[in-house]
Amino acid sequence: MQPGKKILLVEDEPEFRMALRMRLEANGYAIIESDDGMKGLDAARHQNPDMIILDIMLPRIDGFKVARLLKFDVKHKHIPLMMLTVMSQASDRKMGQAVGADAYLTKPYQPQELLDTIATLVSR
Repeated sequence: MQPGKKILLVEDEPEFRMALRMRLEANGYAIIESDDGMKGLDAARHQNPDMIILDIMLPRIDGFKVARLLKFDVKHKHIPLMMLTVMSQASDRKMGQAVGADAYLTKPYQPQELLDTIATLVSR
């Protein structure tokens, strides 16, 4: 656990976003929320998060494009980025890797695996 670390959560499903926010806050993380790709991109560029958790299927701009825009930008490429999505095909994972995702987890996720992955990414 990394108390006080700021995580940007970009997820369009309100119930899932709320549940994930509660889990992360219970583990000491500060959460910034966004419900679409464009707002998430803006928040990443202006809120200086320690990490980003990004869904793929988002309104306005999909998660692959958000990841690519951030990871290929010298000012933001250092921010660890985890894709958290229902898209579980090998081709989806490969695309996640191609756009610079540091981790790729699928929904439904194992809570401990999620927390361990986050702890590893924010401690870099």
